[in-house]
Amino acid sequence: MTPTRKLFPFLLILCATTLAGCASTQTAQVEEWDGLVRRPGTRISTVFVRPDANVVAYTSVLLDPVQVSFAENWNPNRGSRGASGRLNASDVAAIQTGLADMMRESFRRELASGGFTLVDVPGPTTMRVTAAIVGLYVTAPDTRSAGRSRTYTANSGQMTLVAELRDSETGELLARAVDTRRGRSSGTMSVTNSVTNNADARRAINIWATALREGLEELYGRAN
Repeated sequence: MTPTRKLFPFLLILCATTLAGCASTQTAQVEEWDGLVRRPGTRISTVFVRPDANVVAYTSVLLDPVQVSFAENWNPNRGSRGASGRLNASDVAAIQTGLADMMRESFRRELASGGFTLVDVPGPTTMRVTAAIVGLYVTAPDTRSAGRSRTYTANSGQMTLVAELRDSETGELLARAVDTRRGRSSGTMSVTNSVTNNADARRAINIWATALREGLEELYGRAN
């Protein structure tokens, strides 16, 4: 079983229990998790690190494909008045693929900028990073249909990052991170469409990617 598949039972537990509840508020109150110890003061709200992990022994990073799953109560066609504005299975899959590609590219870019070597196969000095977006809730998905119809919301949605760092050969867990990000929530109504949704998602993903790179730099003693 690959590390990516190993992550799925953990994701299901994460979303189903009150420990995390697909939000990191509850998790942040836990000091230990699977032998990992919570590390405060990071840009990601909840980070657990194995105290005895020799992270500096890893000279390269293997980044798994990103998995994306929606919140159980998300209905992409809630409130749709006509067939032209409804999302089908292909539209939903496109949202997942788009976010997964966006996140993977952002992670790769940040890691490369931090001087980390990216590889495609496991090795004795390779760290494996497995990341997923769970609990994705898009308030007003947009199919870019013709016409002048607009949707106004006060919040464009939310999504939770779950990431695990492991030894690429043994699968030993080195670190785990959980963080929830919400879209624009100014309290005032504003137009929401695929452009604004993508901007909100990219903003959250860039925060996660930067936090991953900065966290590794700190562990490697490279932080400024």
